[in-house]
Amino acid sequence: MEELIDLYDADRRPLGVTIPREGAFLREGQFMLYVLAIVEDAEGRYLITQRSLDKHWAAGWWEVTGGGVLSGETSARAVVREVGEEVGLDVSGEPLEPVYAYKNIDLESGDNYIVDIYHFHLDIRESDVTLQDSEAIGCKFATWDEICALADQGVFLHFSRLKQALEGEGVL
Repeated sequence: MEELIDLYDADRRPLGVTIPREGAFLREGQFMLYVLAIVEDAEGRYLITQRSLDKHWAAGWWEVTGGGVLSGETSARAVVREVGEEVGLDVSGEPLEPVYAYKNIDLESGDNYIVDIYHFHLDIRESDVTLQDSEAIGCKFATWDEICALADQGVFLHFSRLKQALEGEGVL
């Protein structure tokens, strides 16, 4: 099924344009929206997943749950959907306000996007997680030091932005 996305300007105003996500090449002033979910357990560890080996980009790397905001969705609705789809957790009853947001502008590759990062505190265990096979081959709860070690190895996505989000919250 083809995923459609809405395009926004740099201030998140809808441009009234909906396009297929696959193969999208965004021009100056066009952005799509993404979400990332930091899921923290009661022991202060973070849920990370290992990307499927058949991903065309960063296969086998570690990351937090996230994905693109679909056409007609809000950022909050997208993060609930992504967390539910990718790791089988329901965060719909949690506060749905981003703790951090940033923009990426890459006109050469047409990869312009705005990302909202959410931080959820859940009393969960690894046995509560159900991975979506097409997205991830494994998961674990990791300490920040363990995540830093993966980042040092060059196999953890979005590290600097997650660090900025947690620093902004006063967590790090």
